[in-house]
Amino acid sequence: MAARILVVDDESRIRDIVCQYLKFEEFSCAEASNGKQAVEMATEGDRPFDLIIMDVMMPFMDGITALRMIREKSDVPVILLTAKGEEYDKIFGFELGADDYVVKPFSPKELIARVKAVLKRVNGGEPEKNEEPYQYKDLVVNPMSYEVTIAGKKLSLTPKEFELLVCFIKNKGSVMTREQLLDEIWGYDFYGDSRTVDTHVKMLRNNLGEYRELIKTVWGVGYRYDEE
Repeated sequence: MAARILVVDDESRIRDIVCQYLKFEEFSCAEASNGKQAVEMATEGDRPFDLIIMDVMMPFMDGITALRMIREKSDVPVILLTAKGEEYDKIFGFELGADDYVVKPFSPKELIARVKAVLKRVNGGEPEKNEEPYQYKDLVVNPMSYEVTIAGKKLSLTPKEFELLVCFIKNKGSVMTREQLLDEIWGYDFYGDSRTVDTHVKMLRNNLGEYRELIKTVWGVGYRYDEE
């Protein structure tokens, strides 16, 4: 069955273009013109959406507020569209649970690539059954339960932050470029924005607190997880 995608934007032209490309890729497409309508459509009905593409700046209810309300009832993947490219906006969206972030004006082909990447990750990104918990001092990472604890206290990491941490641990001691991390965690490289990686690393470090220095910045290249 084709993935069911909700496109939310107050500009009908944008919705038409995005839906046209989605249908060409054999996705099922529904539309909403504001955040309030999106919340109603995303949280009601018999069959849930597989993914939501939602603009941030809209009348009646903006995309950030809509995302917050949707997250109270659903973990459906959400890609935000916005004309703003500042790091603060990205961090705010990611902290609320957005899965990806596309800055307007965007290429429809780029958006479709990101849609496919998010759906692939959600549908096929479960941890391996034989993955054992990782421990360093009182930091414990459990791939099976998606839990990270420090001294027994559970950290509130987003799925992307958790996957990023596990990726660093698996490649401990090796330098990971931003492009490699985009390909590993987000499932795309050419369409990726390296600032997405930097934003998530910053959020992950903040959550790790006293262990933030485990993730080293290798200037001009990327990052390295190092216990030394």
